[in-house]
Amino acid sequence: MENVPFFTNDTIVFGILMLCLGLVFYTLSIKTTFWKTFYKFVPAILLCYLLPSIFNSLGIISPEWKELDADGELIEKSSNVYFIASRYLLPASLVLMTLSIDLKSIFNLGPKALIMFLTGTFGIIIGGPIAILLISIISPETVGGAGFDAVWRGLSTLAGSWIGGSANQAAMLEIYEFNPNKYSGMVLVDIVVANLWMAILLIGIGKSKRIDKWLKADTSAIESLKQKVSSYADSITRNPSLADYIIMLSIAFTTVGIAHWGAEGISNLLADNFEVFNDKSSPLSTFKSKFFWMVTIATVIGILLSYTKAKQYEGAGASKLGSIFIYVLIATIGMKMDIGKIFENPGLIAIGLVWMTIHALLLIGVAKLIKAPYFFLAVGSQANVGGAASAPVVAAAFHPSLATVGVLLAVFGYVVGTYGAILCTILMQIASGS
Repeated sequence: MENVPFFTNDTIVFGILMLCLGLVFYTLSIKTTFWKTFYKFVPAILLCYLLPSIFNSLGIISPEWKELDADGELIEKSSNVYFIASRYLLPASLVLMTLSIDLKSIFNLGPKALIMFLTGTFGIIIGGPIAILLISIISPETVGGAGFDAVWRGLSTLAGSWIGGSANQAAMLEIYEFNPNKYSGMVLVDIVVANLWMAILLIGIGKSKRIDKWLKADTSAIESLKQKVSSYADSITRNPSLADYIIMLSIAFTTVGIAHWGAEGISNLLADNFEVFNDKSSPLSTFKSKFFWMVTIATVIGILLSYTKAKQYEGAGASKLGSIFIYVLIATIGMKMDIGKIFENPGLIAIGLVWMTIHALLLIGVAKLIKAPYFFLAVGSQANVGGAASAPVVAAAFHPSLATVGVLLAVFGYVVGTYGAILCTILMQIASGS
């Protein structure tokens, strides 16, 4: 058996994750000098992310493992906790946090959000080949390989994942036909490096005011949107009744049902009637992704409801309820990171770290140049690297009303992901001398 965690029962795993969240928020509510100082330097959201990763690293819980079946054969098993959080709680949180959104104010944020997103995309495109060139100086064998074992082919899947998402990653695996037996090494780099970068972004959220001051950023549009939503919430705030909670949960999970139904219908419609969407090597295969359509439909429903009386449920705590779902998702994302695996394949991890560093430095440079707020930097990056599952998480950490910005950019990432990854791969092939 390989890496079998102490607890494999998802009910117990979920209990541990909720224990982590409970401990963080309980200590956050204690107004002693120690905890005030502690959370001044360590953001609560970062702990919600890191504590589950520590349980994973200690072998107490795990997102996936291998064990022997009744016939003595080694089979792969996995936890469904993240799947449930990303497929059920994420769309539920999106509609609840979008109820109070002012779409006009979102567009009034200006072009800097899109500029930072495209900067992040460009950073991934050029980061791959530059990382290969730099690592080849120190360790040529790390970036070598021939034929279908060529490292650049495997790294193409990282480019797909870090610009778009899992659908784009699968498309790149199909296009460049990297050796499937070595693909797990690339998945490891994806998980380790992307999660480390997300942890750094979460640390930055706690220091965003200081960072914005250094960037000389104009945050007035963001603050205006936050103030507008907060003022509206204050004007309609009421003590929520049982009926309020039932109705809010009804809105949320009815939307989840519609989103899944619509996503399945659209995905099947495209697959059944247009062969190009079934070709995994086609950039258009992304539109066959049910997750893509699920997130899109949930967001659109939330925006439509924001023009109805349903918007008034913000006064009963709709965005707070959505934030609870987001924090559960954060814990399940953190559970996927095993800190100990950083040292399993140091060569490939080094490529990933250099690659992500280039992405980060370019974002910081452009943010400084155009005086973009840290919010745009963090969300623009995560819309690329993390996709629709984590971009709204980072956006909502600034304010629940901003989650929609993360979703819109992440959906755009799915659209351009395969095209950007193909360009990146061509450059990586050249850098590898293949």
